Amino acid sequence: MVGVAFFIMMVAWAVYNSFGVFFKPLLTEFRWTSAMTSGAFSLSMIIYGVLGIIVGGLTDRFGPRVVVTFCGVLLGLGYLLMSQTATLWQLYLFYGVIIGVGMSGVWVPQLSTIARWFTRRRTLMTGIVIAGGGIGQLIGPPVITRLIEAYDWRWSFAILGGVVLILVVLAAQFMKRSPARLEQLPNVGHENEPLGPASGTDFRLREAVSTPQFWMLFFIFVCYGYGFFSIIVHIVPHAIELEISAAGAAGILAAMGGAGILGNYVLGVVADKSGNRLIFMMGCLVMSATLFWLVYISEMWMLYIFILLFGFVFGGMGAAESPLVARLFGLTSHGLIYGVVHLGFTVGAAAGPFFSGYLFDITASYRTAFLVGAAFGVVGLVLSVILTPTRRLGGSI
Repeated sequence: MVGVAFFIMMVAWAVYNSFGVFFKPLLTEFRWTSAMTSGAFSLSMIIYGVLGIIVGGLTDRFGPRVVVTFCGVLLGLGYLLMSQTATLWQLYLFYGVIIGVGMSGVWVPQLSTIARWFTRRRTLMTGIVIAGGGIGQLIGPPVITRLIEAYDWRWSFAILGGVVLILVVLAAQFMKRSPARLEQLPNVGHENEPLGPASGTDFRLREAVSTPQFWMLFFIFVCYGYGFFSIIVHIVPHAIELEISAAGAAGILAAMGGAGILGNYVLGVVADKSGNRLIFMMGCLVMSATLFWLVYISEMWMLYIFILLFGFVFGGMGAAESPLVARLFGLTSHGLIYGVVHLGFTVGAAAGPFFSGYLFDITASYRTAFLVGAAFGVVGLVLSVILTPTRRLGGSI
């Protein structure tokens, strides 16, 4: 199950997180503003987040196979249609809507299913799955940059659409329901580990949303989504503004994926031993500090140091998301609750790229945009510090 989820993450995020390498070709051909272009990505994040609630509930009820198959078809179709883009409304329909719907089946179903399969090593196993996305980001930007240079951006979208459609749909056929549905024990790794099954003390969604912990977690996700996806979309055009080559800029984005893989594993181990809240405290602190530093960076080697630190904590926070929701609210409605909380992340991830692009359009610089992202990191840090366990489940988080 871990291998299948890892593979789907790798394929889907390799293309999705490479939007930045398509940014300049789209701007050059259509003469759109940065805000107009990044707005399509922001729309896809909004739809991805809103539908994550529905997809999480469907995964709880029917299992991940059907959900991921359907979304995989739409994801591949969206990229195929992107090759035919001629107007701004088509960009928003193909990338913003269709790809957004497709991506809704990539994150929540994988991680909610993993949360049901593992207990004590839940964060580590989640981190391994998310590392698939990191490997995808490590491979995707440089490969796609070469595709664009060899064929152009239209043919690149067509090729990528076919690859995503075939691989994601095929992999989805190997996804399995939770161990309880399979009438076997969760694969927790050690024979004597407690299983921690869903129980009567777990929260339903309507109960979870009435707790302060739910809303603190929601806005923590908003803050870290804003900061991190501002960078995923705008670090390549920012590097090009610093007169770094397109290939070199794509390499910076790829390095973020590599650092994220390390963060998935190292911080996943730390979270399993010391708690998931600590990872968000560390992550928001580093996010804020590095975004502030980015304002003053002008050399390529400094950009690499920035992106390695940034990607490392991003990987760890991604691995800690689903397990933290499980520790706060239990497993009975985990997919649905996680889907709603994760909407906070996608709200931030949608707002960050759009407003960063808008601020660049009106100031001709990313300086203000990066400082705003740093401020979001500070807010996320404060909320992470004051987050406490729910009274009903107690324990450490």
